[in-house]
Amino acid sequence: MADGGAGSQPPREPPRSLQGLLQMAVTAGTAEPSQRAPMSHERRQWLQEAMAEAFKGQLEEVEQMKECLRVLEVQPPSGEGGESSEHGLDDPSRQERALELLAELCENLDNAADFCKLDGMRLLAHQYLEHPDPELRWRAAHLVGTCSQNVPTVQEQALALGCMRKLLRLLDHDPGEMVRIKALFAISCLVRAQEAGLLQFLRLDGFSVLMRAMQSPVQKLKVKSAFLLQNLLLDHPEHKETLCSMGMVQQLVALIHSEHSSFHEHVLGALCSLVTDFPQGVWECREPQLGLEELLRARCQLLQDQEEFQEELEFCERLLRICFQTPPEESSMDR
Repeated sequence: MADGGAGSQPPREPPRSLQGLLQMAVTAGTAEPSQRAPMSHERRQWLQEAMAEAFKGQLEEVEQMKECLRVLEVQPPSGEGGESSEHGLDDPSRQERALELLAELCENLDNAADFCKLDGMRLLAHQYLEHPDPELRWRAAHLVGTCSQNVPTVQEQALALGCMRKLLRLLDHDPGEMVRIKALFAISCLVRAQEAGLLQFLRLDGFSVLMRAMQSPVQKLKVKSAFLLQNLLLDHPEHKETLCSMGMVQQLVALIHSEHSSFHEHVLGALCSLVTDFPQGVWECREPQLGLEELLRARCQLLQDQEEFQEELEFCERLLRICFQTPPEESSMDR
């Protein structure tokens, strides 16, 4: 086949995003003249149609977001028989659907950025995270998290609007189980790989809130709280001393002493992260009144040959090696 022959046909699959489409056009336009084959009429037509469709799709999604925000911006009627009540504009089900559609649209990073440009994050922070309807509160928290994932500018705006404080309050005190779970999701999106978010989390005593969440009767909340703690310790080992001073070792061991459940895998993982390369944590685990060594040995026997608990078993064996089989000064390195 002659050089450039393949270029006369449209690609089998178009780029998946507007940026990919633009990049393809730029690459084609900036190739060296000696490498650039004349663009066929069919390929040029396909590219023009694809660009038009991509822009149309983006514009349509922006219009959808604007319409959702118009639904959410409706204030409750000040008196009976108000206009918004007559037209059903303050119907919570419409607001629920608007928040759900926005969450779906904002999975796209460009839409998440546009949502903030349209002042959507301000509406969530000032109205919906504290809405009296729990169905709207949890959907708002979910939307904050969805928008904030991997988008620094969105994270910064959410933090500047006070979302961290409100989300921590929801996680700590809200009576709604789903509200607390979604608040934790949003907090995770604001602190992972975001230094400013972590600083706010620390300043607002977020570790204490996380500790209390792990003591919740809600299994999903317990698991996700322990998982976040474990990852924060892996990413930010400099905060181990703070956690030890809060009694985190004792709290985690107390949780392991409770009736065995799948939650224990994450608690043991967090404890492993806390004591690794940290002599103070090791010494605290060795306190006789905690009974941790006996507990770990009994747990190892319980989990032997149970494939579904192999990761938990590995955490138990690792803790035994770090804390009880080798002197702490030899098993731990100075930070």
